[in-house]
Amino acid sequence: MATKTLIPGYTYGTEQVAKSPIGLEDLNKLKTTVMFTSADEEALRMAGDVLEDQVEDVLDVWYGFVADHPHLLAYFSTPDGHPIQEYLDRVRERFGQWILDTCRRPYNQEWLDYQQEIALRHTPEKKNVTDNANSVDNIPLRYVIAFIYPVTATLRPFLAKKGHSADQVEAMYQAWFKSVTMQIALWSQPYTRDGYW
Repeated sequence: MATKTLIPGYTYGTEQVAKSPIGLEDLNKLKTTVMFTSADEEALRMAGDVLEDQVEDVLDVWYGFVADHPHLLAYFSTPDGHPIQEYLDRVRERFGQWILDTCRRPYNQEWLDYQQEIALRHTPEKKNVTDNANSVDNIPLRYVIAFIYPVTATLRPFLAKKGHSADQVEAMYQAWFKSVTMQIALWSQPYTRDGYW
């Protein structure tokens, strides 16, 4: 699946991406734990079609949420608290692609590797490196986990905009919720002590 444009810092499938310490067997166990099935894969593909021309509107909602909460905006700001617009803009492009990747990419080892890359970009190991940003060097895990709710709850109205049945909207919503929960579980790996993940 090609991206719509060349997105700065979007390195999916390249040699620049970190290798995940998590393999497909663990991924399958994680899928089972969140009750993610082939029906969810189908629902996500439908969601990708529904969301494709709404990505910017979704991002407006999410970025508005971050902007309204200074403790979240701080992670896109200089250490003394000034928002870095270029950094926000570059992350936004990748965030938009993440929406489509969540819906359309096969959840294979290449996908797992990119989840590890995303995870590391929230930690001191790679935070700010991709965009050469002069920002704080870590997003605490508590906020990464807590973000499951806003990026899920706010999506339902967008999923309902294309005339799908209530059952179809619910299926897309639940599939999205499961996938985001699974991804955040994967993103937590670099934050944990050896063997604790």
